[in-house]
Amino acid sequence: MTAIENDQAEAKGNDEPQTPAEAPTEAKSAPPPDLLAEARADATRLKDQLLRTAADFDNYRKRARRDQEDAHKKGTEELLKALLPVFDNLERAVSHAEGTSDAKAIGDGVRMVLKQFTDTLERLGITRVGGLGKAFDPLVHEAIQQIETDEHPPGTVVAEVQAGYSFHDRLLRAAMVVVARPKPKPEA
Repeated sequence: MTAIENDQAEAKGNDEPQTPAEAPTEAKSAPPPDLLAEARADATRLKDQLLRTAADFDNYRKRARRDQEDAHKKGTEELLKALLPVFDNLERAVSHAEGTSDAKAIGDGVRMVLKQFTDTLERLGITRVGGLGKAFDPLVHEAIQQIETDEHPPGTVVAEVQAGYSFHDRLLRAAMVVVARPKPKPEA
C-alpha cells in the first residue's frame, strides 16, 4: 500500500483486513508468562507469610505464659496479704506467752488467732471438709483406719484425724478419717 492508500484506509475505518506484515507490532501476542518465576514468587510470599504467622504465634504463646505467671503471682500475693494479719497476731501471742505463765490467757489468745485464721480462709473461699458422724464419702475422705463398733452404723465417720479442705468446690486435701464397721457376729 502506498501512503495515500493508507490514509484512505484509515479514513474508511480500516475495515480492510491487513496482512500480518502490515499489522502493527502492538497487536502481536505478548510473550508467554514465565510460570516458574510466578511459582517461585508465590513460594517466597507464602514462606514469608508462614514465618510471620509462626512468629506471631510464638509471641502469643510467650505473652500467654507471662500473663498466666502474672495471674498466679497476683493470686499468691492476695492470699499472703490476707494471711499476714493472722501471722502478726500469732507472733504477738508467742511473744506474750514468753512473758507470762497464765496458761488460760495463752490458750484464749491462740483460740482468737485460730478463729481469725479460719475466718480469713472462709473469706478466701477455703472451707473445711467435715464428716464426723456422716457417711464416708471417698470423694472427700481418706479412710486410714476402720473401727469395729455397734455404736455407729457401718460406713460412718467416727473420728477425724486430719481435716480436709476445699477451695470453691474443688478438693484441696481429703480429710483423713476413721470409719466404723460392724463387729463380727460370734459364731455359734
